[in-house]
Amino acid sequence: MNIERPLPITFPLHGTRLIEASAGTGKTFTLAALYLRLVLGHGGENGFSRPLLPPEILVVTFTEAATEELRERIRDRLADAARIFADPHAEADDPVLAALLSDYSENEQRTSCAQRLDAAAQWMDEAAIYTIHGFCNRMLKQHAFDSGSLFSLELQEDASEEQQLAARDYWRSVISQFPVSAANALQNENLGNPDALLGACRPLLGLKEADPSALPQSVAHWLNQTGPQEERDQQARQQLAHELPDFLEWVRAARDNKWLNGNSYRTTSLPGMLHTLQRYANGERLNGKAYDTLAKFSHEGMKLTKAGQEHRPSFAFCQQLDAVMEGRANSALPRTELLTHAAAWIDQRVDQVRRQTATMGFDDMLSRLHDALKGGNGERLAQVIRDQFPVALIDEFQDTDPTQYGIFSALYEEQQSTGWFMIGDPKQAIYAFRGADVFTYLKARQATEGNHYTLDTNFRSSRTMVKAVNHLFHYSQSTFGDVFMMDNAIPFNAVKANGRKDVLLIDKTEQSGITLWVDDKEKPVSAGQYRDEQAARCASEITHLLNGAVNGVTGFQKGDTFRPLHPNDIAILVRDRTEAKAIRDALMQRNVRSVYLSDQDSVFAQPEAHDLLLILHACAAPESDTRVRSALACAVLDLAYAELDALNQDEVRWEETVEQFHGYRQQWQNQGVLPMLRSLLMDFHVPARLSQNLDGERALTNLLHLAELLQQAATQLDGEQSLIRYLEDTVESTVEAGRGSSKESILRLESDNDRVKVITIHKSKGLEYPLVYLPFICSFRPADKNKPPLRYHENDHLNVSLEPDDTIQGKADHERLAEDMRLLYVALTRACHRCTLGLAPYIKGRGKQNQLEKSAIGRLLFGNGVANDGLSAALAPVANDAVNIIKAPHSNTESYQPQAQSQTLRPPLIPAPRQRQPWWIASYSALKQVQETLAPADPRGDQLAEQQDEQPAADVEPLADTIHAFPRGAAPGTLLHDVLEQAANQRFQQTLADPMDFETSVEEKLQARGWQDYTDVIRHWWKQAVTTALPLSEGTVSLDTLHTYVPELEFLFPAHRVNVADMDTLIRQHVHPQHIAPHYPRPKLEADTLNGMLKGFIDLVFEHEGKYYVLDYKSNWLGVDDSAYTLDAMTAAVLEKRYEVQYVLYLLALHRLLKSRLPNYHPDQHLGGAVYVFLRGLQGPAAGTVFDRPDSELIEALDVMFGGEE
Repeated sequence: MNIERPLPITFPLHGTRLIEASAGTGKTFTLAALYLRLVLGHGGENGFSRPLLPPEILVVTFTEAATEELRERIRDRLADAARIFADPHAEADDPVLAALLSDYSENEQRTSCAQRLDAAAQWMDEAAIYTIHGFCNRMLKQHAFDSGSLFSLELQEDASEEQQLAARDYWRSVISQFPVSAANALQNENLGNPDALLGACRPLLGLKEADPSALPQSVAHWLNQTGPQEERDQQARQQLAHELPDFLEWVRAARDNKWLNGNSYRTTSLPGMLHTLQRYANGERLNGKAYDTLAKFSHEGMKLTKAGQEHRPSFAFCQQLDAVMEGRANSALPRTELLTHAAAWIDQRVDQVRRQTATMGFDDMLSRLHDALKGGNGERLAQVIRDQFPVALIDEFQDTDPTQYGIFSALYEEQQSTGWFMIGDPKQAIYAFRGADVFTYLKARQATEGNHYTLDTNFRSSRTMVKAVNHLFHYSQSTFGDVFMMDNAIPFNAVKANGRKDVLLIDKTEQSGITLWVDDKEKPVSAGQYRDEQAARCASEITHLLNGAVNGVTGFQKGDTFRPLHPNDIAILVRDRTEAKAIRDALMQRNVRSVYLSDQDSVFAQPEAHDLLLILHACAAPESDTRVRSALACAVLDLAYAELDALNQDEVRWEETVEQFHGYRQQWQNQGVLPMLRSLLMDFHVPARLSQNLDGERALTNLLHLAELLQQAATQLDGEQSLIRYLEDTVESTVEAGRGSSKESILRLESDNDRVKVITIHKSKGLEYPLVYLPFICSFRPADKNKPPLRYHENDHLNVSLEPDDTIQGKADHERLAEDMRLLYVALTRACHRCTLGLAPYIKGRGKQNQLEKSAIGRLLFGNGVANDGLSAALAPVANDAVNIIKAPHSNTESYQPQAQSQTLRPPLIPAPRQRQPWWIASYSALKQVQETLAPADPRGDQLAEQQDEQPAADVEPLADTIHAFPRGAAPGTLLHDVLEQAANQRFQQTLADPMDFETSVEEKLQARGWQDYTDVIRHWWKQAVTTALPLSEGTVSLDTLHTYVPELEFLFPAHRVNVADMDTLIRQHVHPQHIAPHYPRPKLEADTLNGMLKGFIDLVFEHEGKYYVLDYKSNWLGVDDSAYTLDAMTAAVLEKRYEVQYVLYLLALHRLLKSRLPNYHPDQHLGGAVYVFLRGLQGPAAGTVFDRPDSELIEALDVMFGGEE
């Protein structure tokens, strides 16, 4: 018995060939099978000349997601085949693998094949599977010499800024050379500036339809006409200004005596027309519509009644308006020609700039490789690429365009020693709005005549579903002809059905493949009414089905197994977000959760972004009652009115809440905005509150998404206020633009778990769903000449019309409907078991007659029109056992009652406490907070730690215009440190002598944080900090007198099992800062062991009179004026914060450095001590300084303790 071998086995693997694969016929399966054969070198005369490796087989598709899917599918295919070939007793159910096993029947052959397949599977990370842009980019870089490209090119994803600059260059180079009269004419045409010009010519960018080096003749002719026309216009204006009072009197008389034609001069519109006359007389600029109004008052254009003919006015300006209107007709702006030239010039300019700056955009990748292949060195480049990739498989080829086709034609066409295999389906060419061109596909089909192959068996859908689709398209093709409206270039060919093992049951009854809901209204329904009715109808049916699933009557039967229908088995296909919102709202009203899988909105445009602004304002300024109350009242926190009112009545609770927000500010400054917001959300039980709402998961996802984006932005911003301004600006710009400008800001999918899927038809391509609903399938968007540009093809060439007429509108709408037919095919073939469509007599806009035939479903079922006897009668020939036509069901308010979860939640898993690593890098802050910080500490956090501690609020406000009034906290403290660090890096003396650049930099730092009001305070403060005499053990020193110093000295030295408690005891015994009693309380260090490295940064190490000192800046706020910074107060702060541990460790680090670097070093002679400068107390009684020099015995004892003697 001869068994027919499948196409993937018999397909010739050389030459140029085209495979047409209808929906669901196993396109990806076939592509993977061809790949497998190429790896094996299978096929004899039908095979390639030699086996190939993954890096030699080029696979091109059109999205990143598709490349990853293909890579994994091919990897799995190779691995499965390797496993089967490795087993000598294996049998394959897969017909492709079965055929291969038959062809390689010897054990030695199979062993060799298994090894090769396994190696290829493991090599798939290096496989040449790319998007078209990725392929072109790689070729330009890898073959830079042959392609004339640079080795390093930076990708510029957004060309808008470059185009804007190019438009301004065009304005300066071209438009500014026009006479004033032409400039005025452009102003009247709404083209009066570079941005307006760019907006008008944007649809033409990339088409390169004009020679940018010379103005079109029509534009040059127009320029010569603008001067005389402006003179005529000015004369008419002046004459009208002189005659206007008399003319208005005549108009009143004409109106009262009915001399004016009532249709042309309606009572309601006449005042506006006269106002236009007044504006013209005043010299105001008018647009084209205003001039159309003026024409009605010209001598030739005035429409009078029979009675009015005897009273035709003889005003001179009416005669002059005739000349103006005639001049406008003869000197009309050749708008299309000018904008086409501007677009070509801008394209050329952007390309020049990009080549000069070593950048390129996505389209440049294609055009540059295309141009290189067509250039003088093109054949050499093509041969190099062919040697690299002897075989190319192009997936989704129906989505190609002329440039892409030109690239692969130059590489592989008429090359018998290579293979170029295109796989696609012209019936699914639906991406014209992205530049895809089905006409290019048809050109490729014609070029491969005689080498066409077809996949003709559907493996996706049930037999009934396949039969239904076959029936509808065959009925339309046989009844009305040319079903896809491409002059029969895309015929419909029925496919076979492989069938499915599971069966859909609704109310325990098998279903037809396609169900048509027919609403036989006498009068057509408007778009809005149709959308609302169909949304309610569809939601009601879905609710009924889901409740039926709960009751065990609706689901899928597979043998003896029944699986109830789940919400995520259902997909509703829509055209846009308006339709998506309508159906999701209707589902929500019935307690059915859904998810919109095509949402491209920005998270910054959602209500949660506005609520988050209120929350951030409150956290940044908790002392503002208004800010805190606004945050508490926002929808995200969802506090009940009773809770809010209780805060108004209970002062203690209010103070606790304010203190809570103070804590959020501290956490924000300490840890960042993301941890702070997560704490706030948990404190206010926001996840639990939102989970009670149907759309709560969406809101929570938005909040967490926004928090992550803010955390990322915070790395580039300084301070809370700058982050708030960033959010405010982004929200405002996003709302104005309508959507986000970056992929990162596009709404994230909250969850598709057990939810009805709502997705656009375009995005559903390539996917499959058990049940599909097309409730709004009658809607359409006709081409409209009043909404240019319109795109259409003529002689296989794409044209873009900015000034379309009725003829062009007809051509464009024909192509629109043809693509809608392909879109309908895609939509119908997504369903595995059942597809339901909602039909009704339909009107668009102000029409009164049924326009259903202008929709794809109307064209499919009714041809060019619907008879007067209604939809049901017209559909009678369509019905059969696979297509069920029923009266549209009524909507209802039934609510979905999902089955209660019987299984209780398990006890939560609580992770064991993380143990500190036996070897770790620690810092001073880790010594203070061992129990709180399990991870190794960052020494740069030491200075932040001191700035985060809350200070008690002062009863007296700090004196304005002093450093005491400067904000407190992490960010202000960091700024003070940064200012002095910058002064040190620029040399203190030099900065003081020439402060202009330095102070400019400081001012910018303040402005970036919103503290520009403190510019004078900081200017005075830093000079004081640099010149203040700081007391030492003997004498004083000021920073500006230092000559030898190192700012921000980093140290790192070993710590060998140092017992922290022993170290603490040692320091307490030896360190007693001046004026403080030995028994002054100081917190104990937590017991721990340091084993690893000790790391830190010392603000300043300096040498003075032969001794070396460590200096640390402290921004602690001790009080409202200088008197708070006594030596006792500052020393007490040192001990309370255990800064003496810090400076002892700093001195130990300095001791080790000097011991290794300084000849004849001795700590008593060379180690000067520690200087701690309280930056806000420089004018205090102790000059803001605490000095201490621990004895050398302590330093040397610590040196031994840390293992220094080893």
